[in-house]
Amino acid sequence: MINSFTKRLQSFRSHRRTILELTRMDDRMLSDIGVIRGDIERMVRVGR
Repeated sequence: MINSFTKRLQSFRSHRRTILELTRMDDRMLSDIGVIRGDIERMVRVGR
């Protein structure tokens, strides 16, 4: 049970870091990698 919680917490932190990194990019950089600013959270959590 604790192991499961730890994995979920690590996953949450990883997603937050990725979201923060992407939101710091300008629109041109996001466009280069095929991401629309409004879809960042969904893409990180669900995938493409």
